[in-house]
Amino acid sequence: MARVEVTNVTVSQGLRMLFSLMTPNESSFTTVQEVPTYVNQATPYFIGLILLEIVLGWLKTDGPRIKINDFITSLSAGMMSRLPQLMMRSLELSAYIYVWNNFHILELPWDSAWTRWLAFLGVDMGYYWFHRFAHELNFLWAAHQVHHSSEYYNLSTALRQSVTQQFSSWVFYLPLALMVPSYVFAVHIQFNLLYQFWIHTELVKNLGPLEWILNTPSHHRVHHGRNPYCIDKNYAGILIIWDRMFGKFCVYLDKVVYGLTHPISTFEIWTRFWEAEGISNKLSVIFKGPGWTPGKLRLGDIADIPQVGIVFFFLLHYIKIFLILIKHKLVANYFCRSIYASGAEMSMFTLNWKLLFLTLLVIYYLLFV
Repeated sequence: MARVEVTNVTVSQGLRMLFSLMTPNESSFTTVQEVPTYVNQATPYFIGLILLEIVLGWLKTDGPRIKINDFITSLSAGMMSRLPQLMMRSLELSAYIYVWNNFHILELPWDSAWTRWLAFLGVDMGYYWFHRFAHELNFLWAAHQVHHSSEYYNLSTALRQSVTQQFSSWVFYLPLALMVPSYVFAVHIQFNLLYQFWIHTELVKNLGPLEWILNTPSHHRVHHGRNPYCIDKNYAGILIIWDRMFGKFCVYLDKVVYGLTHPISTFEIWTRFWEAEGISNKLSVIFKGPGWTPGKLRLGDIADIPQVGIVFFFLLHYIKIFLILIKHKLVANYFCRSIYASGAEMSMFTLNWKLLFLTLLVIYYLLFV
C-alpha cells in the first residue's frame, strides 16, 4: 500500500518545494521509505494559491477568470489521477526501484551535490522527452490531451492530469537508474512535478532574464495555446534550455487561445484506428502524431490548424473602445472579458449571444442617443 501521510511543513518549506528550492538537509534521505509524499504536503498550498489567483483575478480589470464548471473538471481529473497511488507506489518509482536494485552500474553517493544535480537534470530531461513524445505519438497523446482540454489557463489547469499517464512515462527515467539512487530520484521526480503547478497562470507576465533558463508562465502559455504558432512548442518541465537545444522553443508572440485544436468527444484514436485502411495506416494512427492523416508528414500539416478568429478579436476591441467612449466602461469590461474567454470556441465569423448584445447596443446608441 502507498503511504498517504502528510507531515507538517512550515509555510516557507511548503512554498519552496513548489519552486524546487528545498535545501539538501531538508530533502536528503537514505531510503525510499523516508522520502515524504511531497504532493500531499503541497496540497494546502495548491488550494491557497488557487484561491489567491481567484481573488487577484477579480481585483484586476483584465485579470483571468475561473469558470466553476472548468474548475470542477480540473479538480476531478486531478483527484482521479491520484487514485492509483492509494493502492500502490507510482509506476515511475516502482520501475525505477527495480532497475536500480538489479541493474545499476554505479552507486553515486546520496549526499553528494553532484548526485543531486545529476538527478535534477536527468529527471528534467527525462520529463522533457516524455512530454515531447506525449504530443508526437498519438497513443500517448490520447492520455495527455486531458491536460490540454481546458480552454482556460489558471492554476487549477495544472491539476487536470490523466490517470493513465504514469503507465507510459516511467520508461523515460530508467537510464538514470543505472547510477542515481532510487531515494534521490524519489525526491526529484516529485519536485519536478510540483514546479509545474505555479507556471499555469496568466497573472505572472514576464520574469526577465529567468526566461532564458527556466520554464515560466509565459513559456508555458505558449505550450497550451492552439494558435498555429504555439503547436508543438515549449515542452520543458523546469528548464527551458531543452527546448532551446532541441529546436522546439517559441517565445510568446500574440494573445494565446487555449484548448485542443479539435475538441474530442469520442474515443477518437480507436475510431480512427478501425476506420484506417491497411495495417500501415492503422499503425500510423497509433504511432504518428495526432495531426497525421494519410499522405501527410508524421506530425501532420500546420496548415490544418484552425485559425483562432482574427476578425472576431479586432471587432471585439473596436466595440470595447466604443462602449468606453460612451461612458459605459463597466459594461465594456464585463462583456468583453466574458466574450474574449469564449472567443476560442467560436469560428471566425460566428457571433454568440453576448457579441450580438453588444452589436445591438451599438446600434441603439447610433440611432437613438
